[in-house]
Amino acid sequence: MIYRENGQFKTSYRADQQIFPISQDRLFIALLLIVAFVVVPGLASDYLIRAILIPFLIMSLAALGVNILVGYCGQISLGSGAFMAVGAYGAYNFFLRMPGLPLIPALVLGGLCATLFGIFFGLPSLRVKGLYLAVATLAAQFFADWMFLRIKWFTLDTPSGSVSVSNLQVFGVPIESAASKYIFCLAMLVVIALLAKNLVRSAIGREWMAIRDMDVAASVLGIRPMYAKLSAFAVSSFVIGVAGGLWAFVYLGAWEPAAFSVDQSFRLLFMVIIGGLGSIMGSFFGAAFIVVLPIALNQFLPALLGAFGITISTAGISHAELMIFGGLIVWFLIVEPHGLAKLWSTGKQKLRLWPFPH
Repeated sequence: MIYRENGQFKTSYRADQQIFPISQDRLFIALLLIVAFVVVPGLASDYLIRAILIPFLIMSLAALGVNILVGYCGQISLGSGAFMAVGAYGAYNFFLRMPGLPLIPALVLGGLCATLFGIFFGLPSLRVKGLYLAVATLAAQFFADWMFLRIKWFTLDTPSGSVSVSNLQVFGVPIESAASKYIFCLAMLVVIALLAKNLVRSAIGREWMAIRDMDVAASVLGIRPMYAKLSAFAVSSFVIGVAGGLWAFVYLGAWEPAAFSVDQSFRLLFMVIIGGLGSIMGSFFGAAFIVVLPIALNQFLPALLGAFGITISTAGISHAELMIFGGLIVWFLIVEPHGLAKLWSTGKQKLRLWPFPH
């Protein structure tokens, strides 16, 4: 069998089933990884890494988990902040109650705790959908807020409810400097993103998309809705839980339950909507937009308005941020449902017209 796609010949199913079947995509991803792992740590300042790049990487991972559930399986969730909290506090308890436990296994165990939590609160998806499911997952958020604030066992009986970690190491290498934290978060993101990319292209990924498009028809075709929906909740919660552990351990260092409030859940949902539902790349675009926009507005909006003789306060900048978010969400929900990922895909199609060896 020989056929042609985007000017490139495929001679086997193996070639067609590659994660990145187009040569330009493979080249772009390879160059991007080289820049991310080699160039950025050497050139970026500590402020840029700590204030922008690390939050971007962790939020991209969390948005990826939300996209698996919302974008690929079509199950609305407003409890992402709760899954992050369970992952963070689960990893914290394993890390401190089991002396000598390495950081990565602690984060994985925290993600497994979030998986169990997500499956439990995903059970209503077997009976309800849409806004009713959103309310059910919102209950997970309120329950997690109460649980970590009132049950002192989770915080090792600290009076204030605030906890902290220190002396983080991975394979004996301290994770203390900005560059080491960045590399660690980037490595975790790359590994999980590649696994997620493979997963959504597998049989279970196709089952998720079938449930998303029409669950009744999917069940008629032999797809088990209970297995598909709960597996989506499990995988999504695990990824979000690992992201919550990274957010707490690497970015915050010290935190309290308010760090994973319902605002965090809405922020992650906005990332997925703006970046693109049902797109791995869209998770990165949405996270970049949400993380960078507030900083860009604080830096450039006063200067832009000052050129016209207009002054704006900090509160005004905050209101402008909310208005921009709201307008973009309405736009991407109604006009362009696939978000920034659609614009990226269109741009790639045009770039593929560039001469490339076939």
